[in-house]
Order: sequence, then C-alpha cells, then structure tokens
Amino acid sequence: MRPKKRFDGIAVLNATVLILVSLLCILPLIHIIAVSFSSSAAASAGYVRLWPVDFTFASYMYTMSRTEFWQSMLVSLTRIGIGTPLNLLLTILVAYPLSKESHALRFRSVYAWAFFVTMLFNGGLIPWYTTLKEYGLLDSIWALVLPGAVPVFSVVLLLNFFREIPKELEEAALIDGAGHFRTVWSIFVPISKPALATLALFSMVEHWNSWFDGLLLMGNPANYPLQSYIQTIVIQQNLSNMSRDAMLDLALISDRTLKSSQIFLGSLPIILAYPFLQKYFVKGIVLGSVKG
Repeated sequence: MRPKKRFDGIAVLNATVLILVSLLCILPLIHIIAVSFSSSAAASAGYVRLWPVDFTFASYMYTMSRTEFWQSMLVSLTRIGIGTPLNLLLTILVAYPLSKESHALRFRSVYAWAFFVTMLFNGGLIPWYTTLKEYGLLDSIWALVLPGAVPVFSVVLLLNFFREIPKELEEAALIDGAGHFRTVWSIFVPISKPALATLALFSMVEHWNSWFDGLLLMGNPANYPLQSYIQTIVIQQNLSNMSRDAMLDLALISDRTLKSSQIFLGSLPIILAYPFLQKYFVKGIVLGSVKG
C-alpha cells in the first residue's frame, strides 16, 4: 500500500501568502488597464473596477498620436541601450578586483570604502548639476547615462557573487596561462549569468523609471525621456506646447483615463522584458562546476 500523503500546512500557508501577494501586485495593474480603456464619464464617476466600462481607445489614441510621446520613448530606449551595457561593463570591471583578498589586491579595503561611501553621501544637487554643466553634458543623452555609470549597489552584489565562485576555477585558468581579463570574460562572466541578468533588470528599471534628472538636465523638451515627459503632462499639466486641436482632444478625455494609459504604456516595456530575464533568476548554478 502506498503511504498516505500528509497534509503539509506550511506549504499551504506559503502558497496562500504568495497568492495574496501576487494579487496585491496584479490587481492594481488590472484596475489601471481597465480605467485606461474606459470612457471618461465612467472613469470620473468611479464605476470602473477590474473591467472596462464603455470600452474605448480614446486615451491611447490621444497619447500615441503625439510626436512628443514617440520622441521621449526613443530617448528612453536609447538611454537603456547605452546605459545598461555600460553599467554591466563597469560593474564587472570593478567587482572582479574588489572580490579578491587583501593579499591579492593591495589597499583593497580603501578602494571598497571609497565606493561604499558614495552610497551614503553625495556632493549635493548643485555641485552635481554644476559638474555636468562644466563638462558640457547638459541636454545630451550622456547627461542621463554617465552620472550613474557605476552603480555601487550592483557592484556590492556582484563582488559577493564572485566570491562564491570556487577558487579552483580561477587557479586552473591562471595555470593554463590565462590572464585576469581572460579569466573574467571566459569564466566569471558565463558563470555569473543569473547575477548579471538580475543586475541588468535593475539597471533597465532604474533608467526607465528615472524622470527627475531629465527635467533638470534637459533644457529642450524634445530631449525628455519618457517618464519626464509623462510627468510634465500628468503631474505638472504643462500644456503650453500643445496645439489647439490637441487641447480640444484632451478636453474629451478624463484625467484618470489619460493617467492610466500613460502609466500602462510607461511600464509595458519592462513588463515585456521581464519574462526573458526571469529564467536566469535561479541559484546554485556554480554547484557541481568543480568535481571533488
């Protein structure tokens, strides 16, 4: 006879908690999508819950018909295309030497603290802006990319991951004549795909969601990233650059439906990118890489 399966209360509790947390994350997004596809009257009256009322594409048609929206979208995509690879490259080059012991890298602690202090203190907003201005970076894509080129938090995560890689792999590579650069790109980077995928997602989300630096560093609204553009329309209600026809179209759209469509379109690229990176979010890829 097969033994009866015992009731696993811990598993049921974990599943219940995870389902509740998932609902807390998913339901607000579903509500936003429902509002964005609803009529202005239904959204303003508060009739919309989890399903659109008086289904319409008016908010999306208005948003996507504006040239400024696509210009800001292109700026954000360019920022991610440049910023994310640059973040990963510099993170790898900084994390690898800092992951070594003190006898392998002199003054390692000094270097580590020099990076760590920047997580706690900064020079202030005015010196930051003045520095970028003196370097002639204002109103360019580099003003959005270079100030955060070395994400220290990502460096800390990656150097701790590098420390967990068996030293036998590096020693074998050095014995075979490989230098440090060859060791990094041939051994450490391939093994660290889960960590690098996670850091890439962090970098993409950071670049995509950032709006404050765009407002400060971009004098020309045509150079705004998407989130800065959305902030000027949704929060500041800056309509000075709108044509008369655009203002008439905006009058037919509820403020709630417009905000919801902007929020959903702003989060859509990250939602689409996550499934391709999610498969790397696993642990233990190093296990079994060294045979004992």
